Amino acid sequence: MSERIPVYTSAAPPVPSAEELRARIPGWGVDLDPADRPSYPKERDEPTGAHWDLPEQQEETSPRERSIEHMRLTPVFGTVAPLHGLSGVIRRYSYERYSEARAAHWLLLIAADRVDAIESHVRSLASGRPDNPVTETGVRTELTHDGLAARRDSKRADVNHQWIDPVLVAGPWLLAGAAAVAGVRRLIRGRRD
Repeated sequence: MSERIPVYTSAAPPVPSAEELRARIPGWGVDLDPADRPSYPKERDEPTGAHWDLPEQQEETSPRERSIEHMRLTPVFGTVAPLHGLSGVIRRYSYERYSEARAAHWLLLIAADRVDAIESHVRSLASGRPDNPVTETGVRTELTHDGLAARRDSKRADVNHQWIDPVLVAGPWLLAGAAAVAGVRRLIRGRRD
């Protein structure tokens, strides 16, 4: 096994020789002739112009998720949307437990996104200013700006699935409303008994 190459440096990582790559990857090197590459005139081996050898590491004020493949965080990372709630727990577990090469890692991240959407809807309901699915989905615009003609007279890709859009958009809201009504009824019955 080869030694670990330091990442995030201003120098380019070492590149295996053409013979090594040709032996390892079938078909490698078919574009070695510059005449076969349209980008050749722009390819030059010039210095990067970086004024640093290794970028300064950004301070980690709260724990950040990172892949288990990486020894450390990238020098610069986002802090706009820190992990929170159950979705944050799911994301953290995905990064701590599974490699990015595993489907479980990505499926957990997708599940965390769905949980985050539910958490956001609950927060909007609790805030007293709930989301308005009619105005936020553009349904009213479809009626006021001739949405039917835009669908009928064009080759839009979404025409094929427009029949299910109302179910996907309104369905979760109707289910949430039915669950809320059922919950309130159960509370009222419980107090009467």
